Amino acid sequence: MIVYGSSLSPYVRKTLAFGAEKGLALENKVSAPGSPDPDFLACSPFRKIPGFTDGDFHISDSTAIITYLEALHPDPNLIPTDPRNRARAIWFEEFADTIVVGAAGPLFFNRIVGPRFMGATTDEAVCAKAETETIPPVLDYLESTIPDSGFLLEDRLTLADIAVASPFANLSHLGFDLARWPRTKAYAQAMLARPSFAHWITREKRFLGL
Repeated sequence: MIVYGSSLSPYVRKTLAFGAEKGLALENKVSAPGSPDPDFLACSPFRKIPGFTDGDFHISDSTAIITYLEALHPDPNLIPTDPRNRARAIWFEEFADTIVVGAAGPLFFNRIVGPRFMGATTDEAVCAKAETETIPPVLDYLESTIPDSGFLLEDRLTLADIAVASPFANLSHLGFDLARWPRTKAYAQAMLARPSFAHWITREKRFLGL
C-alpha cells in the first residue's frame, strides 16, 4: 500500500499515523499536488494529496483512505462502533481537517511553504491575524474539551485524536507557543510523541533543518 504526498501535509501525516497505529507498513511516496506522476494521477485525478493505492485500488482524500483502512483492517478498532462516539469521531476529524487546519494553515504557508518552496513573500498581516485572531479560539475550545484521560473519546486512542493531533506538528515546526493552553499543549505533545507520529515528524524536522 502506497500513500502519495509529503507528510508536511496534516492530511498525509494523519493517514500515515493512522496506518502505523493499525500496524500497517504504508509506503510513502512524495508527490507534490501538481505532480504529473502517472501513478499519483491514477490515485488523485485532481492532484490533491494524499493519494493512495493498494494493488489495483486507487483513491484519494485522507478520510476516504482511512475509511478503507479501517474496513480492511478492523483491529485495532480506531473508529468507535458506538453510534454516538462514531459520529463524534467523524466530527472531530472534520473539525481537524477544516477548522484546525483552516486556522493554522495560512500561518504555516506564509512562514514555511511559501518562502521556502515557492519563492513567495511572507504576508505578515495574514500571520498576525492567524496568531492573534484565528488560532486562539480553536485552542480555547480544545482546552475546554480535552478530557483528563488525554483522549478525546472512550478513554483510548481513536481517529479523533489522530486527526486533531496532526496539525499540531505544523504548529510545532513553527515554534508556536502553546503556553496559554497547558492542557492542549500536554495533549499535543503526548500524541505527537507516539511512534506513529514521531517517525514522520523527525523526518520533517530534518528536511526543514529544524
